[in-house]
Amino acid sequence: MFQASHPWGFLDYFRVPYEVTGPQEGDGPRFLSRVRGIAGTSLLWPRAELASPGIAARYRLGGSWLVGSVVADADAARFLPRVGHGWRPVRSVRREDGAVVASVWRDLTGNVYVPFDLAEVMETLWSERYRQVQSSRASALARRALLRGYYAVKPAVPRSTQLALRRRLSRVQGRSAFPRWPVEDSLHDLYAWMFSVLTQIAGGPVPWLDVWPAGRSWAMVLTHDVETEIGYRNLHLLRDPERAGGYRSSWNFVPDRYPERYEVGTTVLHELRDQGCEIGVHGLRHDGRDLGSRRLLEQRLPEIRAHAERWGAVGFRSPATQRVWEWMPEMGFAYDSSYTDTDPYEPQAGGCCTYLPFLNRGQVELPITLPQDHTLFTVLGHTDGGLWIDKARHLRERCGMVLVLTHPDYAVDPRVTGAYRALLEEFRDDDTAWRALPAEVDDWWRRRVSSSVRATADGWRIDGPAAADGAVRLSPPVGHIAETEVVS
Repeated sequence: MFQASHPWGFLDYFRVPYEVTGPQEGDGPRFLSRVRGIAGTSLLWPRAELASPGIAARYRLGGSWLVGSVVADADAARFLPRVGHGWRPVRSVRREDGAVVASVWRDLTGNVYVPFDLAEVMETLWSERYRQVQSSRASALARRALLRGYYAVKPAVPRSTQLALRRRLSRVQGRSAFPRWPVEDSLHDLYAWMFSVLTQIAGGPVPWLDVWPAGRSWAMVLTHDVETEIGYRNLHLLRDPERAGGYRSSWNFVPDRYPERYEVGTTVLHELRDQGCEIGVHGLRHDGRDLGSRRLLEQRLPEIRAHAERWGAVGFRSPATQRVWEWMPEMGFAYDSSYTDTDPYEPQAGGCCTYLPFLNRGQVELPITLPQDHTLFTVLGHTDGGLWIDKARHLRERCGMVLVLTHPDYAVDPRVTGAYRALLEEFRDDDTAWRALPAEVDDWWRRRVSSSVRATADGWRIDGPAAADGAVRLSPPVGHIAETEVVS
């Protein structure tokens, strides 16, 4: 389908078939990458690690935000004549203040130049490094110190005072322009736009490996964090409506019986597994310190791992969704689910800006994609789960993953249980949904990453462990990934 001068993370992520042939004569400056289509035209972009003229900041391409290094038009105008003729800007990349700093260019033969590396943008958003771009290193260190301080004094602060402070803070956090809440579509809109560009370069539809197996168009994943003794005694408040609707779920328990915690009984674990549920690890003590420092993490990790082995747990979620991109894969779990797609209201605000799984150095990341129950009802004061259902419908339209996090600790609030029952009932009979456990999504995503799409005399086929239940889709000439045609 394509020949590329260098490997490219965007094509790899969607398993688009291409061959790396290395730089060719006429490819231009060494920092440019090129993908050639069978029609003879090419897509060019600056490789982030080599494009020294690039300026890292937050920009807009149409209605989409992107964060990364962008090569200014003045620099592009100097080197583009070496790789084509009659180049002209066709779409603007703008700063936050609206000023044009760069452009997508097209030449007379149909070659397209994009002034940023989409693979860099993807990882910058997934890893939340955009927060470093938006603020100084000193600010980032100050936020981490503030977070450690918050958890250090939290046990001594009355619950009513904690909630009052969180509600006051939420009014400030809610002003965040990026990521937008409750939905941030920018990265997925960029995916769709890039597929339309590649479709033009290829001269026809582009094949890629579907993100979900068995003909399903979206995924629904139910997870629970059990924080305290109250939650441990009230698992049934969430599990009973799930069983009534034929749902399974994952339950993340706190191993260490710390103040207000509980002892995890083997009977409870066996009962949940017998019902088809999954067990995960929710930190060590739920005191907000597991990832407070590298030293403390290294001290606690052996005990965390021991409980994971004892419980047969392959998944992890950090208490209060604390996370450090570089540390998460080192914890030894197959998957992590400590990132949100977008959440300005958490103590560690931000989000990975995607509602699909992705890899972090071999670990599968499963982002939480619906607002947490505590945030929605206790902090923001919602009275029903309308926002849950609205966002879940939106993610279904975008072929995304609806990953729900609820707590039995808060299920004593009838608003939470009522909203949860309504969410389950809304999608109970939806045959387009893959109702999966996190471990099943992890297994699928690994099989997908290990598979490839190839051309045969009979059309496009899948090689690898996803061949049995995967599907090849074809991109349309323009538009939305969700509208692509299934061909196998």
